[in-house]
Amino acid sequence: MAKIPISETPSANLIQADTYITGDIFSGGNIRIDGVLKGSLKCLGKMILGPTGRIEGDIVAQNADLEGKIKGNVLVAELLSLKATAEINGDITSNKLAIEPGARFTGACNMNGPQNISDVIELPDEIIKEQQATA
Repeated sequence: MAKIPISETPSANLIQADTYITGDIFSGGNIRIDGVLKGSLKCLGKMILGPTGRIEGDIVAQNADLEGKIKGNVLVAELLSLKATAEINGDITSNKLAIEPGARFTGACNMNGPQNISDVIELPDEIIKEQQATA
């Protein structure tokens, strides 16, 4: 597996409300989604799904705060926080789970996730090619 680059300064990406994305997203830093994603999300940092956010696909992240709606499986290495407005229809795997009253979850829960998300995320081909070109 190729080495995953870790940014010296944390980056933050924002998908604003009224933004619709179809396809998969890979983020080497943190990301916040307030719009709609129809596809999977792989995030090496913290993933935040705002109250207006909606994801139809699987999520893999180091940490996650979820307030919106998800139709798919969620894999988080460290802390997964389900806020009061969160609605998840899918399986959860995490090492730590915090659920606020009002959050809705339909699926199985496994509390034996990976310690580091970089152990389960494969880099996109474009990043591997870029690393090989600069080496």
